[in-house]
Amino acid sequence: MKKDAASQHMDPPLARISGDQLDGLLSALIVEFVRLTECLVSPGWRLNLGGTSAPGIHYVLSGHGRMVLEGHPPIALSPHTLVITPPNQYFHVEVLPEDADSRISNEVEGRWKSFPPDAIRRFVAGEDGPQLILICGYFQASYGTSLSLFSTLSAPIVEQFDSAQHIDRTLQLALQELISQELAMGTMTATLLKVVLIALLRRSLTSINLWVEGFSLLGDINIARAFSHMAARPGADHSVDALAQIAFLSRSSFMARFTEVVGLPPMTVLRKLRMRQAASMLNTEELSVDQIARSVGYASRSSFLKAFHDAYDTLPSDYRARRRASE
Repeated sequence: MKKDAASQHMDPPLARISGDQLDGLLSALIVEFVRLTECLVSPGWRLNLGGTSAPGIHYVLSGHGRMVLEGHPPIALSPHTLVITPPNQYFHVEVLPEDADSRISNEVEGRWKSFPPDAIRRFVAGEDGPQLILICGYFQASYGTSLSLFSTLSAPIVEQFDSAQHIDRTLQLALQELISQELAMGTMTATLLKVVLIALLRRSLTSINLWVEGFSLLGDINIARAFSHMAARPGADHSVDALAQIAFLSRSSFMARFTEVVGLPPMTVLRKLRMRQAASMLNTEELSVDQIARSVGYASRSSFLKAFHDAYDTLPSDYRARRRASE
């Protein structure tokens, strides 16, 4: 039986990391919010945003418009569109005038505005009722002291969701947390933002959009397999040879590809993961420094103290004392 023309020209299926590997990546991911605001734009108006050193997350609650990033094609916005913008990226959100012959003639500058702690965090571009309503924020998602998940992101990620994922409700709750200034507000907001990122990264398992292949840890399944194994269990006795076997690569190929994808050699990344875990344990557990050192894979107390001091510029006991004093 002959294949039809369409099937003959179909692209081969894209290689994806597995659900278990994605779980490993997500379980070790730390998300911190930087800023979160509500954005309202009326027809004929433009709202200037961006320039922040952190990635941006933008979700359309209602209405239609477009986002224009410097150096990229305009992005059509409709309800439940989610856009992740690269760090240090300037952009604007606009709604074209209802009169097709008119041009946008009004704009609001929102790039450097700050809000008092108890103020409603909202940008309003327009004098009439808004046509487009978004929640716009900035966040950090990392595995270690300098290991950002979005460090290689150079183009926006765009995915279309629907009401079934409840992303709108999740982001509205996060915004309300910032307004109410309740205890543990930062932790709650970061947790809600992580829920949204999980929904996006789940989409990476099936998305046909090209951002998946450009997203370093998702685009190389061999390296993702080894990285997720290491990130989920940083205290285990990892070695380059063992990680290379997990990645189904030779030692030299693994070292080269891991460094290219992640930006650092595997043992440097392992040390950062271990220090991140140690810092978390110092904050939340009553274990001694020696017990924490063994938990994160150090048999030598002196080696652990040196590695921690190199990462945080302080000793573990002083780090714990400072954090408890600040709390």
